[in-house]
Amino acid sequence: MELLYCGDRNAEDGILISLLSVLKQETAELHVRVLTMECRTSTRAYQKIPSFFAGYLDKLAKEKNPGNWVRLYDMTSQFMAEPPAPNMETRFSPLCMLRLYVDLLDDLPDRLLYLDADVIARAPLDDLYHTDMEGFEIAGVLDYYGRWFFHHGRHVFDYLNSGVLVMNMVQIRKSGLLRRCRHMCATQQLFMPDQSALNKLAAEKKLLPRRYNEQRRLHRRTILQHFTTSFRFLPWLHAVTVKPWQVDRMHDILHLHVYDDLLSQYAYHMSAIRSQGEVKND
Repeated sequence: MELLYCGDRNAEDGILISLLSVLKQETAELHVRVLTMECRTSTRAYQKIPSFFAGYLDKLAKEKNPGNWVRLYDMTSQFMAEPPAPNMETRFSPLCMLRLYVDLLDDLPDRLLYLDADVIARAPLDDLYHTDMEGFEIAGVLDYYGRWFFHHGRHVFDYLNSGVLVMNMVQIRKSGLLRRCRHMCATQQLFMPDQSALNKLAAEKKLLPRRYNEQRRLHRRTILQHFTTSFRFLPWLHAVTVKPWQVDRMHDILHLHVYDDLLSQYAYHMSAIRSQGEVKND
């Protein structure tokens, strides 16, 4: 199984939790690519994920299966060669757009399963990963809120959430989908830039059941839970954002304790990673 994550140092907590959850569920051999970069805008600075973090994840993965591996790819030069200039200062990190550059790698498989760093696996992912992609560029689940506001194809509801994507890299290479998405992000200001570009430009999108990207609340059949921003109407209309590494908020706001064992593992390993980083920096 070929997995893809993207992010800077701020994504390390999420990537660690997500990968731990996948390792807990999967017996298949896992090849994990992590795309990172560093850049600076007028208001923000992004630091790339260090090699010792990826090395620690690689060791963890190999403890489960010696054939597993985790590789870190510094995409700074590729990103800066085609920067999404109009979208660098949105509320969404430009690191999200790194997934649009994955076709520039030399060692690409025919298929990738992309996961956002705030996605937790609750069951094996084999059925999702091996879904029939004949004729489809990407497969995903409808965006819980966006499906009501955005429409780009034949279906009444067709606006995918890009936090969980099966990517048919054979078809994507043929169509040039990611190259065209990069051009759109470089020339137009977009709402949720990479997600908007993928939805607008993908000729064929496969709609998957909600259980593969549950964005609202946990259900018995949920395979992947995605901790996106949601809205509550009581006692007043307000947005709620809780991420898995915010353990107290997971308990106090979402009242979720089902991941306590996973989060205990995360705390242990993140402490070890930070200690290793302090040694590296001495």
